[in-house]
Amino acid sequence: MAKKRRPQTKAVKPSAAQLTDGGIGVVGAREPCPCGSGRRYKACHGRAAAHAVAELVQRPFEGLPGECDWVALRELVPAATIELTLKGGLPEGVPSVTLATVLPMAWPALRRDNGAVLVGLQNDTASGDISRDLADVLSRALVAEPGTPVAAERTTSDGPRLQDLLDTGAPFEPVIHAGFEFWVEDAANATAEVTASLERANDAAIPTVRLTGVDAAYWCETPDKNHLRWVMTHPEEKLLDALSRLHAAGASSLGEGTRLVGSFRAHGLVVPVWDLPAGMGAEEIEKPAAAFAERLAEALASNAPLTPEERRSRGGLTNRQVTLS
Repeated sequence: MAKKRRPQTKAVKPSAAQLTDGGIGVVGAREPCPCGSGRRYKACHGRAAAHAVAELVQRPFEGLPGECDWVALRELVPAATIELTLKGGLPEGVPSVTLATVLPMAWPALRRDNGAVLVGLQNDTASGDISRDLADVLSRALVAEPGTPVAAERTTSDGPRLQDLLDTGAPFEPVIHAGFEFWVEDAANATAEVTASLERANDAAIPTVRLTGVDAAYWCETPDKNHLRWVMTHPEEKLLDALSRLHAAGASSLGEGTRLVGSFRAHGLVVPVWDLPAGMGAEEIEKPAAAFAERLAEALASNAPLTPEERRSRGGLTNRQVTLS
């Protein structure tokens, strides 16, 4: 005798918009997809969600004041802070909101005893959209109990981004620090444990200076040689053409003993890098950098085809290019 079959109900498949825009709760990558297909989420509607995020974060800081500095502070600068301005002003009980390159214990954010909020920039992100993840951390820090850190959490694809929370008309002025004393409100009276932690962090920090004469150019000192890393918003192909023209003409250096060694991509922007002599400080590179900016502007304005020598220079620059994010 045949067994009775259980009545089956047809699964109602949600739309892709429901699955990716918050209509369905967060699903693990290896869990069954809530659409009822029987496949794992990552092999079904998770693909669409991942693709949507990938498209979103090519330039996560685009539209914010100081986009190039956001990239530099995320990837290049050990210790820096910036006071952030929120749309509509600060909530009651929050005297300030400060972006920091990194916070103690790699906390995504913390709220001090006095209510001030600090948000760490150099943290791993859960969704791939740094702007959205930072906005989520900031939103939770604003309502956290004073004196507590804020943990990372997985964000939804429809949450606010930094561009929604920050006043994009406010100035963005990074303050570069020699060490991490900004972690504590009173470093002079810190405990022995905190002092030891600060000393370890300070010893590992590479001395870094932001040039004053050009935008988003950062000098750093290493044991063997110094470097200048300059974040630029020019379209990549146009910038590589311009750098190739200057390199072929012998005009890509920043003075005697310096050399343009290549570039890397970070958050949708190109960052040319120069090697500098070990004894060349940040002040000494200010005028050469300003002069190079003028030469670069002229090269960017040219629409002439690259010469064979310029194409060879471009090939060399391209072969040495890497992508950080």
